[in-house]
Amino acid sequence: MARDFAAWLSSQSWTVLADTDVVDIVAEKDGRRLYAEVKGATTAPGLDVDTAIGQLVRRMPSEPDQSVSFALVVRDEPRSVKAAVRAPQRILDLLGMALYAVDEDGGVRQLFGRV
Repeated sequence: MARDFAAWLSSQSWTVLADTDVVDIVAEKDGRRLYAEVKGATTAPGLDVDTAIGQLVRRMPSEPDQSVSFALVVRDEPRSVKAAVRAPQRILDLLGMALYAVDEDGGVRQLFGRV
């Protein structure tokens, strides 16, 4: 799934950086940087989504920085999507966080926000 999202980012003119141990995906485009956490198949999508949001929050700069954005990527299946979109949109806006879903064929769809 991370490969599919990375390939999609590349198709959107993002440069995906290799060997990052910060989050699952780090990408750059036009002076902007994106940090993405990807959650694949799981038996506890709610817990995994909450964990991923926490991982992203820990990576956020202490001062506002418009050049940095964040994305949570989940499987495009009902339980994972439901877990992802239960976060209040107002909070996601404040965090500058977008939500994406990747289907079994590697297709990406935006659930909320935009990178």
